[in-house]
Amino acid sequence: MTSDSAEAQRLRDLARLRRVRDRIDREYAQPLDVEALARGVNMSAGHLSRQFRLAYGESPYGYLMTRRIERAMALLRRGDLSVTEVCFAVGCSSLGTFSTRFTELVGVPPSTYRREAAQATAGMPPCVAKKVTRPVRNREAGAAQPQLA
Repeated sequence: MTSDSAEAQRLRDLARLRRVRDRIDREYAQPLDVEALARGVNMSAGHLSRQFRLAYGESPYGYLMTRRIERAMALLRRGDLSVTEVCFAVGCSSLGTFSTRFTELVGVPPSTYRREAAQATAGMPPCVAKKVTRPVRNREAGAAQPQLA
């Protein structure tokens, strides 16, 4: 393969990865799995997972769960839904898995977050609250952001 054709293939793969990421952003509350995402862009699940991690620094499943937890944080800050209702609203099918992932990403259980977050972001515009409360995994806190050159 020449360097021009290799570069063209890399750009096509990046475009497909962006479509996968956009689909996750759009359909985070739907039942999504790596196989279904891969079929949507004509890639194998393994290849999609490897390429997605190279481009975005986390697996497609990790990215999906981060989106779900971000949305859950916003719903919990509103305070009008129970933790169970939020769990199912963001597409999780297991309250235990949701609570475990939420605690892993945010640092506190969803019930604690629900109690404390409304006070912490009171008076803040939603766009600012989303930015300052975005979950960051502990192991990623010091890592540089991935480059999509």
